[in-house]
Amino acid sequence: MRIWGITDTGLVREENQDAYAIKTIGPYTLAVVCDGMGGTQGGRLASSTAVDVYREQLENNLKAEMTAEQVSQTSQFAIALANAAIREEAAKNPGFERMGTTLVSAIARDDMAMISNVGDSRAYLISREGITQVSRDHSVVENMVERGDLTPLAARHHPSRNLITRALGPDAQVQPDTFDVTWKQGDYILLCSDGLVNTVSDQEILFEVIHGGEPDDCLERLVSLSKERGAPDNVTVVLLMNI
Repeated sequence: MRIWGITDTGLVREENQDAYAIKTIGPYTLAVVCDGMGGTQGGRLASSTAVDVYREQLENNLKAEMTAEQVSQTSQFAIALANAAIREEAAKNPGFERMGTTLVSAIARDDMAMISNVGDSRAYLISREGITQVSRDHSVVENMVERGDLTPLAARHHPSRNLITRALGPDAQVQPDTFDVTWKQGDYILLCSDGLVNTVSDQEILFEVIHGGEPDDCLERLVSLSKERGAPDNVTVVLLMNI
């Protein structure tokens, strides 16, 4: 397996509140992306805390012989502890009271990957056959799309597109979604914060990953494309390739 990661402040934000981690744990490759919220320092603290706690818990608890269901449960447990850690940090400082973060992760091995997400950071499965969004956005506009009140294209530009309905930190209990994905040699899994998908379309992501050039340069090309369109938010992307 090959893996790449990049994070960029973008052209408008003064500080990068995104965080990500990549880690090999036995036969697994772990990748996690978080997008913080709740003020400059609060957002940065929330995302970095979530990444650190989530990674540490998987390092301690992920075992080679686990079933897909056990991997899912291990991920959910790590997310719950990350949520508790953020709330503990917030309790120390009234200014951090509403800080929180999204989280999207992939725990991948030879032919399977477990995707977990809270919020609107995304996971995609990409192959020469196309691009599929694996995760489901926990957001106001996604709910509107599901009800038929809004088209996916209109959702990209809706004024409420940044309002999420689920995040780590604000609530004592958080329920992640998990998805068991089958992938094969030559497939990719891409994780990203909404700073990418708000400026670059799914089809453009597909083109850059599959046809744009060498995979080593793919993430730089995606960030550059986002910047050409103003990059109003932080942009973080992690790409896994099944070899």
